[in-house]
Amino acid sequence: MTTQYSEAYAKLENSLAGSSLSWLSELRTQAKEQFLERGFPRLSDEEWRYSNVSVLDKKAFSPVSDSELGHIDIADLDSYKLADCWTLVLVDGHYSASLSDLDGIADAVIVSSMVDALKNHPEKVKSYLGQAVDLKEAGFKAFNQAWFSDGVFVSVAANTVLDKPLQVLHVVTSAEVLANTHHVIALGTGAEATVIETFIGCAERYATVSVTEVFVEKNAGLSLYKTQLESDKAVHLGGVYVKQARDSRFKHTNFAFGSLLARTDVHTDLSQASECDLNGLYLGVKRQHIDNHTRITHVEPYAISKELYKGVLNDKARGVFQGRVIVAEQAQKTDSDMHNHNLLLSDNAEADTKPQLEIYADDVKCAHGITVGQLDDKSIFALQSRGIDEETARNMLTFAFANEMVNKIKFKPLHEQILTQVLERFPQAGIDKAWL
Repeated sequence: MTTQYSEAYAKLENSLAGSSLSWLSELRTQAKEQFLERGFPRLSDEEWRYSNVSVLDKKAFSPVSDSELGHIDIADLDSYKLADCWTLVLVDGHYSASLSDLDGIADAVIVSSMVDALKNHPEKVKSYLGQAVDLKEAGFKAFNQAWFSDGVFVSVAANTVLDKPLQVLHVVTSAEVLANTHHVIALGTGAEATVIETFIGCAERYATVSVTEVFVEKNAGLSLYKTQLESDKAVHLGGVYVKQARDSRFKHTNFAFGSLLARTDVHTDLSQASECDLNGLYLGVKRQHIDNHTRITHVEPYAISKELYKGVLNDKARGVFQGRVIVAEQAQKTDSDMHNHNLLLSDNAEADTKPQLEIYADDVKCAHGITVGQLDDKSIFALQSRGIDEETARNMLTFAFANEMVNKIKFKPLHEQILTQVLERFPQAGIDKAWL
């Protein structure tokens, strides 16, 4: 079925971002050949054994040009925009200047669409694009690189601090659309930034494919948040691929609440004395399938990685966590800690969790902890003994389990948005937001 995409997308090649750049055309051609050889990931691929993405073969989702974008409900869009942020909006995979607000960004910071960056800063983009992604690992990466329509380019100069977060707001407006975007975030030595990605869309079936390459130089720090609130008919494939220099800091927090089928990869390579903190909360209902795949590679000594993912699954939902930590032979004094905890609210819900530690050094501290279970009857009884009815007791315990991840958000507008989303997805009897 890959030929279906190849033939349908051939007419796009001359209109894609940076089509006049020979180096990018070469990258796209290599990616296209890789995709035609491998196709989308299959269940026979070890790292995709829990996630069936054959829907992408059965139906070829179609991109739209920037002149064919669907209708935007401005009031609805504004409800997802966060206060005290710069905002860059992508509609059906294309940058919308009229819906974005980038006024006041420092001269030492470049924030633009990928289309504009390839026009105005082609050599700078060339130094990053495709450098953090291994196209041989999964077909969706090659597909993305071959046919991405637009994206975001962020470059923060050395010793520059972005004094408020940047929100990248993705919205899909129509059924059967493919929004295929590629992003680069690069922080110079000593720079600091916070970026928040928000994914929303219409109530119909569509597909989102999003790849972000991140480069964090020496002593720099990036906090990257992802909030996935897409249609319960949508397909979402996302990946974040990170290169960390010495003494750098990278924090990623993934809130996966939407889509019928959602998969997010977070892969990072740690240099000497760098730090990585990965967090996630996934909430699944009905027949949702939510897959989180992380890979942390300790390349050099003294690096620290921490990881905590939590899942709450109801009805016939399925949650997947695959966490892999690789400690190279020269990465002595590594400190790595990985945890995944799952709460099942239904006998038909399913959690698959697969922690992996590959340690080739002999002076390290590495640990992992995994749990899958239901609410504790003793805890429910303890609350009932204090005059709380059983339904409210269950709601309180479920919320408390998830709220640990919400409370990790220090930026108040995002904290309020995620808290609201969590409360909408849990039974709310007995819980008053004013208490929280």
